Amino acid sequence: MSQNLSNSKKWLARAKAVLPGGVNSPVRAFSAVEETPPFITKGSGSSLWDEDGNKYIDYVCSWGPLILGHAHPSVVKAVKEVLENGLTFGAASSREVLLAEMIQAAVPSVQKLRLVTSGTEAAMTAVRLARAFTGKNLILKFEGCYHGHADPFLVKAGSGLLTFGTPSSKGVPREVSGSTLVAEYNCETALDEIFLKHKNELACVIVEPVAGNMGVVLPKPGFLEKLSILCKQTKTVLIFDEVITGFRTCYGGYQNICSISPDLTCLGKIIGGGLPMAAVGGKREIMSLLSPEGPVYQAGTLAGNPAAAAAGIATLKILNQEKEKIYPQLERQTAWLCSKIKEAAEKLKISVGINQIGSMFTLFFTSHQVETYSDVISSSTNLYKHFFKEMFRRGIYLPPSAFEAWFVSVAHTCEDLEKTAQAAEEALLKVKEKETVSLL
Repeated sequence: MSQNLSNSKKWLARAKAVLPGGVNSPVRAFSAVEETPPFITKGSGSSLWDEDGNKYIDYVCSWGPLILGHAHPSVVKAVKEVLENGLTFGAASSREVLLAEMIQAAVPSVQKLRLVTSGTEAAMTAVRLARAFTGKNLILKFEGCYHGHADPFLVKAGSGLLTFGTPSSKGVPREVSGSTLVAEYNCETALDEIFLKHKNELACVIVEPVAGNMGVVLPKPGFLEKLSILCKQTKTVLIFDEVITGFRTCYGGYQNICSISPDLTCLGKIIGGGLPMAAVGGKREIMSLLSPEGPVYQAGTLAGNPAAAAAGIATLKILNQEKEKIYPQLERQTAWLCSKIKEAAEKLKISVGINQIGSMFTLFFTSHQVETYSDVISSSTNLYKHFFKEMFRRGIYLPPSAFEAWFVSVAHTCEDLEKTAQAAEEALLKVKEKETVSLL
């Protein structure tokens, strides 16, 4: 049952000589699950293959972008057409305009936008715009919500409702992190306290409307609505980070579901169809502050490059044309898989919670409903580690961290889901044998 990873182990040894930890993004090291990371050679449809020829059913989907699956023919064709004429020009091209128009049409709050190459860039730019627009400096973010690795976002919360940010990474000056406030996600009491104390200092609030970077955590009814009202009352810029939820929860973004119109929106992942692409967009009066139209500087050599724009256009075109079919189908398939995993856990008397919206979900080993960051970190990472290992050995590729979202794509078949459900039942049985867990 165990995977042969001899070639991946050799590549990891070589990688560690030239790359910190042997990887170019920390979670890829698989350290949280104590496994050798597979070095991937191919992706097709719902599956991945590694250097040793092992095949996996993939629920990471490159951390969200691949809603159509790996190497979708229409996306590959669009990118190939670009390759024949040049990868990048560092100049304006028609495809970036076409992609921007598609995004603008899909997200009503986005009147103008700027294409960038990563979610981190989008969030950085959004905060810079908010500060320029308001003339204020403080940022409010929420515990457990991730907005990239820019200095202002790498802070952690204290034990109370609110704290000035303490750097959670070396190399981040306190002078930078000190302008970031952190509050508990889903806590309206925290909002009241913060806005009462800092309403004249807050430039912006940035939030994942559905948290995806501490695992999937849905907003409580009224939380986002209250946040929107407080921002309007205090002339604070509301930024929705929809890098994960944009075009994943529905065509457009979660804001189309909750009917809240943020001042600025960060998008990424799906809009690049698997290539590096992100965007920040919003109200015309704010976006017009960007250079060369206004005094806020931002630039990027590869921003809006033809290859990523082509992949994004091809992906959004399919999603738009088939949205009445694709999104309900993904919702049904994901709900079915979640229900089967939950049934297996209940049968074995293993306490789990599953948070799901559309085609994204997270399995938490806990007996409590997961609504806050505190709930998330109280779940058992040890049980998840054992579960991950058993699934991995059965050819199921899950996020190598207990605090990440799983993704289902259009390419996942009923057979894939049935195999995954069966593997989950077997894996949970192994977890039961290894650990004493709380009875339901």
